[in-house]
Amino acid sequence: MQDVIDRVTANPKFLEFVAVRNRYSIMMTLVSAAAYYGFILLVAFQGPWLGTKLGAGMTTSIGVPIGVGVIVFTIILTWIYVRRANGEFDETNARLIAEAQK
Repeated sequence: MQDVIDRVTANPKFLEFVAVRNRYSIMMTLVSAAAYYGFILLVAFQGPWLGTKLGAGMTTSIGVPIGVGVIVFTIILTWIYVRRANGEFDETNARLIAEAQK
């Protein structure tokens, strides 16, 4: 088993795969963090605007749909990441292992 692990980790394709996966993970993390921190900054510096009611007689403010939008956005980002990880990344990983077992 250790022989297969050594062959996989020595494979240049594996190193490229790890680099691509890491870049993608970091990019998705930064986009998600930017959405959350952007909302927090909006609350901190534009609180009165976020508290503006959506319409006359309504109790919902502008901040509520924006906050829900941030949550939905990050759920979609997570779905995109999981879809790629379970598809492309898993397939590449399986190919690398199969190649090392030959």
